[in-house]
Amino acid sequence: MYAIIETGGKQYRVEAGSLVQVESLPGEVGGTIDLGQVRLVHGDKGMEVGQPLVKGATVKAEIIDQGRTRSITIFKKQRRKNYRRTNGHRQGFTKLRITGIETA
Repeated sequence: MYAIIETGGKQYRVEAGSLVQVESLPGEVGGTIDLGQVRLVHGDKGMEVGQPLVKGATVKAEIIDQGRTRSITIFKKQRRKNYRRTNGHRQGFTKLRITGIETA
């Protein structure tokens, strides 16, 4: 059984027991979270596609880690104008272990 969920503006294909790294979500390490934006569920009864969400479907997950990704460098330049700007960014993430997919 698998599901397609949406969180942080992105969609992820998840199964029970899988690890997924998503955009930063509130919560403590070791806590649980319910992801309610389920777009599709495929299981024993076949495929159920939402319009746009599957009614009554939730994905339960355990928070494994809260962290930040590697640093990226943003560099802007306009030639011949003596314009150079350097900036950096580290995006926050939450690592989840999917514990179950529930449908209505």
